[in-house]
Amino acid sequence: MKKGIFISLEGIEGTGKSTQSRLLSEALTAAGYEALLTFEPGGTRIGQSIREILLKPDHKEMSFVAELLLYNAARSQHLHEVILPALERGAVVITDRYTDSTVAYQGYGRGIDIELLKSIDRISTKGFMPHLTILFDLDVQVGLERNRGVNKVDRFELEEVAFHEKVRSGYLEIARLEPQRIKIVDASKEPQDIHKQVKDIVMERLCR
Repeated sequence: MKKGIFISLEGIEGTGKSTQSRLLSEALTAAGYEALLTFEPGGTRIGQSIREILLKPDHKEMSFVAELLLYNAARSQHLHEVILPALERGAVVITDRYTDSTVAYQGYGRGIDIELLKSIDRISTKGFMPHLTILFDLDVQVGLERNRGVNKVDRFELEEVAFHEKVRSGYLEIARLEPQRIKIVDASKEPQDIHKQVKDIVMERLCR
């Protein structure tokens, strides 16, 4: 049986990842694929509990290292309980965030050493990475304003703009270092235009 394909969607706050994840899942299902849509932090019962701790706005005292370890704990559970079994049965797994989020937010954003992040990732995921990553790029102010428009508030939305600028720069640097895996999409376009581009990228990968 053919193994599945693992796709991650990444980007700063307000880029529309959740919408695009759903549209992609629906398109792949309509095309006859088994598409599993999931997200981080979360995707499992344990991961959801960790998500609530991580994103709760009044957890301001959380240290950067505690934040990092919680994300990796949720990811380890997500990978082994959800992602790997689905790939084994041949599904296309679409996740809203994965390891690149940790490098961008806790590495470039928080300033934790990148090599330390990679060493912890080797413990939590054994270095297992998506076959394809789509990075939705958007101006930071535009993204934050979008989230305010839908009343989305969590611990990260409350960070200074400078933090989000570091995260965006980090994502672009990650993409520069891995152009074969990571494809950048302009998230300022209309949702249906973005969806068409995403679908084209994914179908090209699936048809190899």
